Amino acid sequence: MKVEILYEDDDLVIANKPAGMLVIPDRFNAELPSLNKLLEAKAGGQKRWVVHRLDRGTSGVICFAKNEETHRYLSILFQEREVIKLYAGLVIGIVTPEEGTIEGPIAEHPAFPGKMIVAKKGKASITDYRVVEQWPLYSLVQFQLHTGRTHQIRVHMESIGHPLVCDELYGDAEPFYLSSIKRKYKMSEKDEQEKPLLNRLALHAYRISFVKADGTQVTAEANLPKDIAACVNQLNKWTKPKVD
Repeated sequence: MKVEILYEDDDLVIANKPAGMLVIPDRFNAELPSLNKLLEAKAGGQKRWVVHRLDRGTSGVICFAKNEETHRYLSILFQEREVIKLYAGLVIGIVTPEEGTIEGPIAEHPAFPGKMIVAKKGKASITDYRVVEQWPLYSLVQFQLHTGRTHQIRVHMESIGHPLVCDELYGDAEPFYLSSIKRKYKMSEKDEQEKPLLNRLALHAYRISFVKADGTQVTAEANLPKDIAACVNQLNKWTKPKVD
């Protein structure tokens, strides 16, 4: 499996993670490929240290350190919120106001392992959001994380009534079908059933930016992947944008 390298130097490598790929192996999916192992294989077996995580269903920019010194430095940058992380996500509904900050504390769900909720006793969590495009049923939103809680964007957007498209934990898990937005949709005679334009979590990490220990400014970007871009293109083609 090929992985796009967005930036690389002697200290770190930044890759564009495909949706569905694990960042590191886990005990539940030991047979599946993971990004860090693929990068290590590409580097002849040299170790790659994980600096931060992306959910398996999330695509986009992720950084790995090539040595322990860089790993320590980058870990501190993330802890002290000195890293700019921008995401794009397709959410359900018209988001109002179109720009704001969500500060709901996040904690583990008491009854469902692996799921998170906004709770008073949770850890402080801050997400800035800004609507990029809107249609009657969907919105494309930019997010900036100021904390790194598990499922933070997903939990925060669900908490304000706008879960991400195709989110199996915090939304309806429904894939995005062209028939849902195109009137008089007709399926091809070759197909027995309609194929979704998108059938995974509609979230993409598209930019990361930070300053290395030697003062070098590092910025890496990954364009919207084909599946999310296809949804946006079809929404613009068949649905009138929301007008203020």
